[in-house]
Amino acid sequence: MTSTVPHKSLYESDFLLWTEETAHQLKIKDFDNLDLENLIEEIEALGRSEKKELKNRLLILFEHILKRLYVTMPREYNGWERTVREQRIQLELLLDDSPSLKTQWDESCHQAWRLALKKVRGDYPNFDFPNAYPFVTDKDTLLNQNFWES
Repeated sequence: MTSTVPHKSLYESDFLLWTEETAHQLKIKDFDNLDLENLIEEIEALGRSEKKELKNRLLILFEHILKRLYVTMPREYNGWERTVREQRIQLELLLDDSPSLKTQWDESCHQAWRLALKKVRGDYPNFDFPNAYPFVTDKDTLLNQNFWES
């Protein structure tokens, strides 16, 4: 009697080993034995991951800028300001590593702003937040301007 259990590929059964073998095959130029389908899928996923990180960092940045400017809880200001500084540093590092993400900046800002506004309104329903983004969203301003000091 023969088994009809499908054979799992190395990609499915041991991802780490698959990555090591794939890297080795690339180094020795063994292109004929590459698992191209999964390699392409993984490379595309890396790009999506970078875009997602940009949006997530902007979301956290906007969320904490909103809280710092519109939520009157002075005991929390220091923590919110530290988070703003940390996200700015992480955004700079991300953009240094992947400069082409700058082409995603405006769209990512728009999405992150909308979601940050939704989140802070849910978390702090007794405070008034602006409907539209009240600041300049260009990269240099957003990564450097201190919005709470006049």
